[in-house]
Amino acid sequence: MMKKPTPAPLRERDITRQIAREYYKEFDQLIESDVIIVGAGPSGLICAHDLAAMGFRTLIVEQSLALGGGFWSGGYLMNKATICAPANEILEEIGVPCKRIKDCEGMYVVDPPHATGALVAAAYNGGAKILNLTRVVDLILRKDGILEGVVVNSTTAEMAGHDIIHVDPIALESKIVVDATGHDAVVVHLLNKRGLYKPVPGNGAMWVSRSEQEVMDRTGEVYPNCFVVGLAVAAVHGTPRMGPAFGSMLLSGRYGAELIKKKLKHE
Repeated sequence: MMKKPTPAPLRERDITRQIAREYYKEFDQLIESDVIIVGAGPSGLICAHDLAAMGFRTLIVEQSLALGGGFWSGGYLMNKATICAPANEILEEIGVPCKRIKDCEGMYVVDPPHATGALVAAAYNGGAKILNLTRVVDLILRKDGILEGVVVNSTTAEMAGHDIIHVDPIALESKIVVDATGHDAVVVHLLNKRGLYKPVPGNGAMWVSRSEQEVMDRTGEVYPNCFVVGLAVAAVHGTPRMGPAFGSMLLSGRYGAELIKKKLKHE
């Protein structure tokens, strides 16, 4: 029989002190990155994993408390999601079982909580850093509209509204900004707000196979130093939505990381 464990006698003051020390020590390193990825859904997480594993300083900014975007629940309330080949290989690489559907060539089914948890762990294991409960509210734009980072604020302060609580945002610099915010396409919307990009049309009606192919075909740089991956690609280009089919979200995140690597290596 296992001996009953005795928890270490921690003091409250020490807990608070160490949380604050570790947070601000790390935060100092997040102010300047090679790549800032806005959105911690499946495309953002795998993009961050790959870039960080390549040795680039990579930061994910996520407005929600939880990471994973819409991948946690899959389709409707049934807690299953489909993955198109070869995206299953990305999940299998990080230890997620993918069930092949024999009657539907190229289709796999996964348990979204397992897949999402593994993607979050993979991003951390790759070396990516994450700021959650942090909302991108503006962009850092230099002369001639050069994009060099994002302006962020506390999500809770932004939700309260500036009439209730006015908290000034802060800036985080980077060489590349990735819009991985799905339907919202937050970064590209902000470029449009500043008169630097055309209006974002949003996703078209559902057409899964076309949507997944269009996401892959259009993943890439849409404005100097701004890349789009995942469902944000469909929002920016007005192509069909894909629903609870997450294959191209993963493939787009990985392909986007390769494109960013190529750009950063040529600087």
